[in-house]
Amino acid sequence: MSTARRATAMAALVLGACWATRAAHAEDTITLMVGGIDKIIYLPAILAKQLGYFEQPGLDVNVVTEPAGVNAEDELIAGAVQGVVGFYDHTIDLQSKGTEVESLVQFASAPGEVELVAAAHAADIKTPADFKGKSLGVTGLGSSTDFLTQYMAKKFGLNRSDYHLLPVDADMTFINAMRAHRIVAGMTTEPTASELLSTGEAKVLIDLRTEAGTREALGGHYPAGCLYMRAAWVNAHADAARKLTHAFVRALQYIHTHSAEQIVAQLPRSYYEKRKALYVHALKAYQFTFSVDGRMPADGPRTVLTVMSAIDPSVKATDIDLSKTYTTAYLDDAEK
Repeated sequence: MSTARRATAMAALVLGACWATRAAHAEDTITLMVGGIDKIIYLPAILAKQLGYFEQPGLDVNVVTEPAGVNAEDELIAGAVQGVVGFYDHTIDLQSKGTEVESLVQFASAPGEVELVAAAHAADIKTPADFKGKSLGVTGLGSSTDFLTQYMAKKFGLNRSDYHLLPVDADMTFINAMRAHRIVAGMTTEPTASELLSTGEAKVLIDLRTEAGTREALGGHYPAGCLYMRAAWVNAHADAARKLTHAFVRALQYIHTHSAEQIVAQLPRSYYEKRKALYVHALKAYQFTFSVDGRMPADGPRTVLTVMSAIDPSVKATDIDLSKTYTTAYLDDAEK
């Protein structure tokens, strides 16, 4: 073989080895998509990443964001990501469509959402019955804020055609939509809610940031933020699933053993920018709503199913196997 041909062959071998290494690394990397990474309700995801809880047991975890949880769900189904940090209700929604996903760890027993009304319309909108003819903000169509808004409107006698839902994501896009009068009310999370409340631009209509408010509005505990993954992936990667679960539980425990100021100090500056005091204030209000152990509240799945089946004809309560929408196997292992 000539020197030139030998050099070409060697280059091909080296290039092939590089591509093989990259492919192997890609297969080993677990990508988690968060439905709005700077939302306080999903704090355990970035906290586990920042504190090294994924890396310490040997996991290579990439945490990415997508403002609307419904889009993160789509990425999971497409196989672009291995897990989603989003609302538990998507596990029920997807099972009704023939796809089995399960929650591995629950973050809280209250959604952490709040229905805000623009201050200029607060006198006209006293209950969801007053949504008729109005434009309401949600993070995305088919999102959990969409589900909850529809349920509350129906509970007060409205049909879906009686109001308009406008997808406005969260944070500044939500705030700007309210300031520009594109929406008169909307459902959002912290710290977006505190931003509008602190300036007096909005008032609280329904508060789902506490267990008491959630029980009053929805009839029971409403497990929301969680890590959910395709059941097939979990079954094929039990060790990785166990390590992920343990990492999130450690993050939850950190939240309960540190001050809001200490927690915020661990976050990227981009989370709060010039609103650090506001972020700390909002976290203090929600901090102890987070679960200590990541377990599913006993009445939670049934409450969520009641909400979902009330607004979506395709979600038939008799056809949903709630035992397949979450698992405690890796939580049990963590306690052992």
